[in-house]
Amino acid sequence: MNHMSPFELDKHVAVVDVPVELLQRMERTVENVRERMLRTAQALEEAGVPFAVIGGNAVAIWVESLDAGAGRNTKDVDILLARCDLERASVAMAAAGFDMVEVNGVTMFLDRQDPLPSRGIHVVFVAEKVRPHYRYPAPHVANIKRSPQGVPALGLRELVIMKLQAYRDLDRVHIRDLVNVGLITEALAKHLPPDLRERLDAIRANPDG
Repeated sequence: MNHMSPFELDKHVAVVDVPVELLQRMERTVENVRERMLRTAQALEEAGVPFAVIGGNAVAIWVESLDAGAGRNTKDVDILLARCDLERASVAMAAAGFDMVEVNGVTMFLDRQDPLPSRGIHVVFVAEKVRPHYRYPAPHVANIKRSPQGVPALGLRELVIMKLQAYRDLDRVHIRDLVNVGLITEALAKHLPPDLRERLDAIRANPDG
């Protein structure tokens, strides 16, 4: 077996010069998402609207509860609430600087200072299917997990079911993140619907994607 010296190893390491402006822009993007999530949580909780953060931000809150800093960043915020609470939510969000719109059938709140739909607060409704072909409707807001800042994330089992049902590349990455920190236990897996348990087993069998 050939062994390379430290000097020879260094010759194979590519040095990438990342512009400071790019790093700063990336950092601002992450902070903007976090700020919008905190504003949303404060507005809805002060208005007494039951809700939970779902999607990638919810996964990050759960992952970081065991491994601080291990959560992935995402460019938008997804929330779950009951349709009957939408009017109250709209009033509360308007006071916090967000306007309610519907884009391609998706209800969302857009920040007046940055009104791009891709960076909006996307709404999923309790007991309704996110996609018509989905087998299971969105869950009720239950068993929330709060971040250190007090943001309520959807309960773990319900979040896992939503991610396994969506089953996009990013959803599978999020499931692996939850598996890797030990959050998806066998006890939790036993309480998944059989078809979604099969998807979980497939992800576990291919940990590298």
